[in-house]
Amino acid sequence: MKLTGLFRSTAVFGAMTLLSRLAGFARDVIQARLFGAGGLVDAFTVAYQVPNYLRRIFAEGSFASAFVPVLSELRQQGDEQALRSFVDHVAGALCAVLLLVTGLGMLAAPWIAALMAPGFAAEPGKLALTGEMLRIVFPYLFFVSMTAFAGGVLNSFQRFALPALTPVLHNLAVIAAMVWLASHLERPVMALAWGVLAAGVIQMLVLWPALKRIGLFPRLRFDFRHSGVRRVFTLMLPTLFSSSVAQLNLIVGTIFASLLAEGSRAYLYYSDRLVELPLGLFGVALGTVILPHLSRRHADTDAAGFSESLDWGMRTVLLGAVPAALGLLVLAEPLVATIYQRGEFDAHATTMTAWSLSALSLAIPAFMMTKVLAPAFYARQDTKTPMRAAIITVFLNISLIVAIVTPLWHLGIAGAHAGIALATGLAGMGNAVLLWRYLRRAGVWQPRPGWGRVLGRILLAGSVMVIVLVALRLGAWNWRDLHGVARWLWLFGTIIAGATTYGAVLLAMGWRPSELRHAA
Repeated sequence: MKLTGLFRSTAVFGAMTLLSRLAGFARDVIQARLFGAGGLVDAFTVAYQVPNYLRRIFAEGSFASAFVPVLSELRQQGDEQALRSFVDHVAGALCAVLLLVTGLGMLAAPWIAALMAPGFAAEPGKLALTGEMLRIVFPYLFFVSMTAFAGGVLNSFQRFALPALTPVLHNLAVIAAMVWLASHLERPVMALAWGVLAAGVIQMLVLWPALKRIGLFPRLRFDFRHSGVRRVFTLMLPTLFSSSVAQLNLIVGTIFASLLAEGSRAYLYYSDRLVELPLGLFGVALGTVILPHLSRRHADTDAAGFSESLDWGMRTVLLGAVPAALGLLVLAEPLVATIYQRGEFDAHATTMTAWSLSALSLAIPAFMMTKVLAPAFYARQDTKTPMRAAIITVFLNISLIVAIVTPLWHLGIAGAHAGIALATGLAGMGNAVLLWRYLRRAGVWQPRPGWGRVLGRILLAGSVMVIVLVALRLGAWNWRDLHGVARWLWLFGTIIAGATTYGAVLLAMGWRPSELRHAA
């Protein structure tokens, strides 16, 4: 696949992801309106985060990082029988492990809830609700992980559209549960948990039949001694930390947030959802597409092509990451107010969410860069180096949270949760720097000429964009005086004006769209 193909695949994945994010925003708007940002949403976000974190291990994170490179290598060798045997045995082993983990998780749900949210112990009803919701959503881990297995196979065959589109079904299922099921339940908030479970089932039922079209529909074989299974699980072990470091940091944040004022976890959840939009459109899309490409380059011992593709990925992701970070930073409060503030989500919740969004947005370039840097290690089947970086990052995150949040907590400052977001962001920056240094030291990435020019263009264009956004936010049209459709129109107009300014300055400085297709 040429770099032109990489960009095309990234664009397809990003377009499907955009649909998913738009559906996700619709889900969040309904959730905020019905349940606000108080204790009920605190309970759900803690319950949902447990299987969501484990998904990073058994689905698109750790498992995919080990599975896709081995699958790509076998495909390059051209042995169809060995490829089918590998897929069958890995699917069977993954299914068996997931069933065991899911069963244990459902049994231990109350204890896991207490471990994840020690601050809820003072409110037994809230802790019990968290445990009950966790028991319902835990099987989601099985279904979404088997869905991600199918997605990994399809991605290796350059079938990116359907795997990227299935998350839309997740959001639609949760929306349907809130709209139609909630009113029939004694505790309407339980509809969120049932919606998540239904979403996992639906995604698996949609994606698995697609494997028949490439002749790799798995016949589950349970043999952990199979060489392919042993190889994947051996590669997985070091990635348990490295591929899910962001989720680990969020879990650490969840534990601390449970000790803060009610709603703190919900504020972090809503701000993280907004950060996930650019991260999914640019970072996750590019990282998903580039992993099988880099794996094939490594299998072909094409070191120059490997470095060139990695260099292209880093430049491309920064092109979208910097304006996304600056835009969210400047427009944090108007965004939160326009999207969420209605019903049970009041002005105080808007302010608190905007604070954590501002803090977290600073690290968007680092989060996105990690999505490109980490696959460079996994494609070479080097899972130990990212693990070292991840361990350092988690300890850095804990240290920063203690240093930043503890004094805010003791002083009774309402926005102490924003300190958690800031610590998570700073730790994410540290992780990106470590991965970058390891690659440079190993000589895997040889930067192509023109990096200074690229960074100069991006920073200047971003600076001019910020001036325009600030002028529009503080100008004659005060967004706080606008309501309903008028506020949405102002927000869209401001975003379009900022994006247009950014692009115009880039073009004026000599940047051309062709640089997205070929390395500079």
